[in-house]
Amino acid sequence: MDRDVLTVSGVRDRLGKALFRRVAGPDGPANRARIHHTPGPRWFGPERPIRVVHGDASMFIGGLRALLLQSLHPLAMAAVAAHSGYRGDPWGRLQRTSTFLAVTTFGTADDARSAVERVRAIHERVRGTTTEGEHYRAADPHLLEWVHITETDSFLRAHERFGARTLSSADYDAYVADTAKVATALGVPDPPRTRAELDSRLAAYRPELRATPESRAAARFLLIHPPLPLAARPAYALLAANAVTSLPEWARTLLGLPHLPGLEGVAIPLTGHALTRAIRWSMRPPTQPERPA
Repeated sequence: MDRDVLTVSGVRDRLGKALFRRVAGPDGPANRARIHHTPGPRWFGPERPIRVVHGDASMFIGGLRALLLQSLHPLAMAAVAAHSGYRGDPWGRLQRTSTFLAVTTFGTADDARSAVERVRAIHERVRGTTTEGEHYRAADPHLLEWVHITETDSFLRAHERFGARTLSSADYDAYVADTAKVATALGVPDPPRTRAELDSRLAAYRPELRATPESRAAARFLLIHPPLPLAARPAYALLAANAVTSLPEWARTLLGLPHLPGLEGVAIPLTGHALTRAIRWSMRPPTQPERPA
């Protein structure tokens, strides 16, 4: 029996380390130690809903959903296509994004402010013109809000469906309010602070959204040609299927994403639950508690 337990433990450790390395990069262990173990005040206390949502494996599905949804704003997508390097360095982009989320959610207030300042400086340099002659700049508060609300909506909906511990309606309102603090620091002047406000703000962007060659190319890259070894692609395909089926119907139509009658109601969500449970099992949280300031 001990040999079996050791084997299971070894598999868990190997899976967890491999997944963490992909998501957090080579500096992941050092960043995790700094984020969780550095003493000092934080933007969000241990009881805040943002910690529950952003610490859950459902973020894998929510993050993919957010990228698909964000691609439908032609100015935001033009900036990503021209400046983000998502094709040439997709893992680097993921690692930078995951580190930013971790720092602002769990890190000290000083580290969170520094991370925000770095992102704002990058945004100031990202500007250009679309193939249709429209000007864009990443620091535009309107585009910043689009990115923010799609992420917040996607993380919330993924957690509501696949989270280890579903929150109450009041808690999800509080989650939206928590994310508003980060959005304000990034330059969004009046982010939504309740779920109803979030839904209303998303609806207000609808007239601006459309599929473009860039958005469809991004969807193909994310869903059909991900930069993964063959062995990892079946599990990723199931995560992607759950991200797609959680999109609004209008977004799926714009991106030309197919439906799978007979599977979307039960079978696909079951795979989402199984995969998020497997991710939680393999990626153990830090065991050393945070120290107060």
